[in-house]
Amino acid sequence: MARSSRDRRVQRKAARVRKKLNRRPGQRARRIGPRKNTGKRKTRKATARHGLVEAIGKYLPGQFFSQWKVIRGTQWTACRLFWMSILMMFCAEQTLRERFHESRRTLRELFPKWSLGKSFTGYCKAQLKWTERLTPALIGRLQGQMQQMWGRWQYREGWCPFAVDGSRLECPRTEKNKEGLGCAGRARTSPQLFVTTLWHMGLGIPWDFRIGNGKASERRHLQEMLPDLPAHSLIVGDAGFTGYDYFHAILKDHHNFLSRVGANVHLLENLGYYEHEGSGIVYLWPDQKRKGPPLLLRLIKLEKGKQQVYLVTNILDPEALTDQSANLFYEMRWGVEVFYRSTKQTLQRRKMLSRTPEAAKCELTWVMFGMWLLALMSVSKIVARGAEPLSWSAALARQRIRRSLRLAVRKGYRDRSLGKDLANAVKDKYERQGSKEAHDWPRKKNDPPPGVPKIKSATNAERKAAQRFTTKKTPMWWTA
Repeated sequence: MARSSRDRRVQRKAARVRKKLNRRPGQRARRIGPRKNTGKRKTRKATARHGLVEAIGKYLPGQFFSQWKVIRGTQWTACRLFWMSILMMFCAEQTLRERFHESRRTLRELFPKWSLGKSFTGYCKAQLKWTERLTPALIGRLQGQMQQMWGRWQYREGWCPFAVDGSRLECPRTEKNKEGLGCAGRARTSPQLFVTTLWHMGLGIPWDFRIGNGKASERRHLQEMLPDLPAHSLIVGDAGFTGYDYFHAILKDHHNFLSRVGANVHLLENLGYYEHEGSGIVYLWPDQKRKGPPLLLRLIKLEKGKQQVYLVTNILDPEALTDQSANLFYEMRWGVEVFYRSTKQTLQRRKMLSRTPEAAKCELTWVMFGMWLLALMSVSKIVARGAEPLSWSAALARQRIRRSLRLAVRKGYRDRSLGKDLANAVKDKYERQGSKEAHDWPRKKNDPPPGVPKIKSATNAERKAAQRFTTKKTPMWWTA
């Protein structure tokens, strides 16, 4: 039976009334007017943000990514691509596609209003588009966050120390990777990427990094990172970070260095270039660099059991940098090695899975950002409760973050204890009786020690050649 126009008007009016009262058909009417005071205490409604969103958003909020404009309808914006890449780095899955689908599932629960692309290929294209544009801004942002939190941990022994080191990571043996990356290191190795990291020894957090192919130069990478270092910095390197040009670049940017030297380094003494020559004063002046002045250095000899370690520095005053402080800094430099071990073994990112050089570099870039962010989230909580920042445990932080990712897909679970648990992600304090080193590690390196630097007394011709720079009062950061 057809309804009349009057019946339809009545139905529409009833629908408007129900909408106004915010109730469905059959639902009891809402009470209108002031509520009766029952004496019960009002409880504040908990925020809807997940603990992981708060932890990461504290350092990289959505407003940070608003500086990059996108076309309307774009699914992979800068902010969404950042979150997807970071979650894939934290994910425990073994293939890139599994990491993508698992991270997408988690991301849909963390941000229900986001429209995320379903195609892994589309995500890879967006990653190639955005990674290079985002990298400098993300590095600057994280460096700024470190400067705000480091407080008394900025300096150790009166210096702002940074350890520098490089490491290689393997890539699949595809034809594109072989052609674009090449093979470096030992024979029959797979295509590799090389990453160089500046690691702040006060907080135990990365400060900057650079990525290249397997044959990239770690010293050239460091020279690119020098302009962003804070004042009063001390760069601590192993035997690979030596050379006239390398030391000269650091002095030109008004920074300081402490590096180990071995048998491949030739030093001079009694050159007469420095008026206060004494014990420990040496010069680096290779034959190919005689157009420039000699580099004035201080030689520090340390006893490490049966082994002797030789360090050189441009800090000539023993009171500004004592031998004990130099020994401490060289031992603390091992922290950057532990950082690489945590990345490769603890986070299981020893080998990149991308099949092209460009995609492999993007993948490694987000691995480094993920480790940086994981360290920053954990160390900030550890410092806030007054503990030593170098006590941070990457393994415990990884376990807690992955647990948070599993809990994120549960409806209504917000993981409020994440920050507290990260504050307690510290290393154990018991003293071990034996070494943790594996006896038969298959990829263990048995490189010989650097040896003793070759030191000889300067000849009369060399003393005469050095005097022409003394009379002209050439500064130590002389440039050709």
